[in-house]
Amino acid sequence: MQNTFALRRQTIVMSCPPVKELMDLWPALHMQSEELHDVHTRRTTVLHALPDYLLEEVSGFFRTCVDDMDEPDLGDASVVLLTTVSDDATSPVHYHPVRVSVVLEGDVVVNLPRLADAFLVMFGLIYALHLSYPKGLTNTFEFTQKILLGLDDSKLSPKLQTLKNELMLYV
Repeated sequence: MQNTFALRRQTIVMSCPPVKELMDLWPALHMQSEELHDVHTRRTTVLHALPDYLLEEVSGFFRTCVDDMDEPDLGDASVVLLTTVSDDATSPVHYHPVRVSVVLEGDVVVNLPRLADAFLVMFGLIYALHLSYPKGLTNTFEFTQKILLGLDDSKLSPKLQTLKNELMLYV
């Protein structure tokens, strides 16, 4: 790994080493868990960053509780993603939660291992049950519905149209 990418590529193309030798030289490149960890980390980061980028309040939507806690206080929130973490977790964004629960109208509907899975299940439930989006997160859910999932082709708000145009520069 001391060579640059171009030199490593040249070595591989010119000498055509067997796959076993490549795996011995760079084992991390072939570990599925490393690749999946990177994907889940990116998804979790994007889901936490999108409402912040759109200047929306997420304190009532993304909630965290400790694993040994009996009953978390959900208050009067109609839609919550409740992340359960271990005792020693200190980060505001939890990449390895114990579980993520989808809570609708105070009831835990389903527990899932990752935030991205829970977000999509929760979005599907809101969409299928014709529930209103959480107050203060309409732009986040409108972005998910219209741009990411392509479920509605109606006109975008100026803020979302700007974000879509900025993202299209990197496609």
